Amino acid sequence: MRIISGKFKGKRITPPQNITARPTTDFAKESLFNLLNNRIDLEDADVLDLFSGTGSISLECISRGAREVIAIEMAQRQADFIRKTIAQLNISNLRLLRTDVFRFLGSCKIQFDFIFADPPYDLPTLPTLPQIIFERGLLKEDGIFVLEHPEKYNFSEHPHFCDHRNYGSVNFTFFK
Repeated sequence: MRIISGKFKGKRITPPQNITARPTTDFAKESLFNLLNNRIDLEDADVLDLFSGTGSISLECISRGAREVIAIEMAQRQADFIRKTIAQLNISNLRLLRTDVFRFLGSCKIQFDFIFADPPYDLPTLPTLPQIIFERGLLKEDGIFVLEHPEKYNFSEHPHFCDHRNYGSVNFTFFK
């Protein structure tokens, strides 16, 4: 896993072998951020990274100048790895919350410029995430929500759908 651009460009981060997360591939992450560059200015953005896993997306946003990133990760191993990486890179504007994503979303009162979610592909409630994000008003006016998901889901009929991209087994759906 590497950081693609910004302050920590080229920095390699190696998650432990026993981690259960399925990190977004470097190829898919690079493609995602190339698309985001044309849609949102991550510099000084407020970012929410749901199901943060290894923290790869959070770290990429921090490297690109995000004002603050809140990373939500429930699994202890992944959270420990993210904490360790935050300390190694001396990052002060990445806040890790070890809690359930749906519990957090139910009480969150903050709005974000960019929200990214990479839930487990077999999560039964995965299809409800866009509805929850928009019902709770968690995006700022020009904000973007990106959901990573398996190909079996199609969100093109969602009222906030704006784009879908496929990179092998990785699918990104963009909502505005």
